[in-house]
Amino acid sequence: MLRGMRKASSNWLGKTIMAIVMGVLIISFGVWGIADIFKGFGQSTVAKVGGTEISLNEFRQIYTDRLQQIGRQVGRPLTPDQARAFGLDRQVLQQTIAEAALDEEARRLGLGQSDEQIRQFIMNDPNFKGVSGNFDANRFQAVIRNFGYTEQRYVSEQRKVSLRRQITGTIGAGLEPPKAMLDVLTRFQSEQRAIEFVKLDAAQAGAIDAPSPEALAAYFEDHKVQFRAPEYRKISFVVLSPEEIGKWSEVSDEDAKKVFEQRKDRLGTPEKRQIHQIVFPTPAEAATARERLAGGTSFEDLGKERGLTASDVDLGLVTKSSLDPAVGDAAFALPAGEISQPIQGRLGTSIVKVDKIEPGNEANYASLAGDIKREIATERARVKVADLRDKMEDERGGGSSVIDAAQKLGLTAVTIDAVDRSGRAPNGQPVASIPQGLDVVSQAFNTDVGVDNDSISFKGGYVWYDVLAITPSRDRNLDEVRDQVEARWRQDQIAAKLKAKATEMVQKLEQGGKLADEAAAVGAKVETASGFKRDDSPAGVPATVVSAAFRTAKDGVGQTAAGGGEVVVFRVTDIVDPTVDTASDAVKKLKDSLDRALTDEQVASYVNKLQTDIGTTINQAAFAQVTGANQ
Repeated sequence: MLRGMRKASSNWLGKTIMAIVMGVLIISFGVWGIADIFKGFGQSTVAKVGGTEISLNEFRQIYTDRLQQIGRQVGRPLTPDQARAFGLDRQVLQQTIAEAALDEEARRLGLGQSDEQIRQFIMNDPNFKGVSGNFDANRFQAVIRNFGYTEQRYVSEQRKVSLRRQITGTIGAGLEPPKAMLDVLTRFQSEQRAIEFVKLDAAQAGAIDAPSPEALAAYFEDHKVQFRAPEYRKISFVVLSPEEIGKWSEVSDEDAKKVFEQRKDRLGTPEKRQIHQIVFPTPAEAATARERLAGGTSFEDLGKERGLTASDVDLGLVTKSSLDPAVGDAAFALPAGEISQPIQGRLGTSIVKVDKIEPGNEANYASLAGDIKREIATERARVKVADLRDKMEDERGGGSSVIDAAQKLGLTAVTIDAVDRSGRAPNGQPVASIPQGLDVVSQAFNTDVGVDNDSISFKGGYVWYDVLAITPSRDRNLDEVRDQVEARWRQDQIAAKLKAKATEMVQKLEQGGKLADEAAAVGAKVETASGFKRDDSPAGVPATVVSAAFRTAKDGVGQTAAGGGEVVVFRVTDIVDPTVDTASDAVKKLKDSLDRALTDEQVASYVNKLQTDIGTTINQAAFAQVTGANQ
């Protein structure tokens, strides 16, 4: 189990999921360190925090929602086993208990949030804005419904979140990371190294004689499991999403042009002008100044007389919309080099001078029509998705297969005759008919023939699928995979020879040899890389080499495997210990990250104390039932 968790978190999916978990969870804290926290009680309750009970159905909904959200972010749904391997089950329970504890504290403190504040928060959320840029009630309903919320439940949840933030924001206010910590981490991140290295590949391995029939047969027997035919499944599925339905919809030019006109200013590039401005308290003073300008006084000298610096007078390269409306109208009507008459604005009477004009590019409807129509069609389709989803569920509930239900509703079902767990057909190629980001395959391999499966959330819509047939995994005989076996045998032979060659080179270098001489002896060339940091990806330098270089002392040598069967031998030629510039952007970003980490730690301690004070118990049996740990 532990080995499986380490393996899972070492690949891209594991790293992505763990990054998302850290971003999604408000806090992480040591729930599991509380003694005797698991205690048996009512089977309908997963946990009790003070006077708040987290019911089995409530936690099941929260847990399912969180897994679906993470699945959408990584582009593939998670199985219960994967979720437990990544620790998501306990992470979600930790967060749910933390939120319940904070809710209890908010009630004790008498905190509140007005309906109007919640309303404004929701209406300003960019996720709920339509194509016009304003709050769209239909989009709001479609989005929250897609995440499993009713309007009442969503508003209630946002009110709780707001109150929790009042508490956590107060606790974390004013925290500063220690200077020593900032200094050490900055040096660690900014340290630079330089190396010289040699790449050894098949050319340095030398000739590899063909294996004898006996050797090949013995190799096959030792590695038989690697050549086993995988299990294949025949599946059918139908995709129902705003994007798909939008493809069927026709949007008129009239409707598209209305949206274009509403967004025209944002779609094009506005004209900009370099403008100087002096503001006078009265029209009379402005009129006198304008006469002096006409008589030869320069705009700059006039500004100096009024105690204004060059930066006070120069507004820079600005758009018309950034100015007072009256000033903008006048300034953008002047030719370059001209000075305006006095302009009555909101803050006084102004005189402006236009120095430079940078023409704008007006948005062109013809070039944007296609994108606008697709966006409108997709937006309209969101409403249709909800209706079709209900009809599809009714058909499925009545016993219809995915294919039959799709035909009745005019949807297109896709059938794949054979696909393995990796999404490949028997010819070894990825199945092209599966949409990008839809991992229906892993779901299909966690069910069986004839099972009525739950739909998958996908791109704001849904996917239904059936498993039609299963072809079990089986051992292949040598004749079926002879070419593959021989190719794998050859790769292993090359790898063994390169490993031995690299080890020999490292030993000679440690005894005082030169890398250039060793490279020449095997027909390889010496390459160099310098000034790279731990997280850099220098051109031509494999990531494993960068990592190994930072584990090696100056003038030290080493070897490491690289991609494509290569082995790299390297020497660290220089280590640059950086100076810490506390005013640099990099240090400021690091400080912000540390601030957030310290705040999280402080909040975690606070919530732990809350849980201890008000009492927290967890029903292990109910928790296992929801997360599938008892299956």
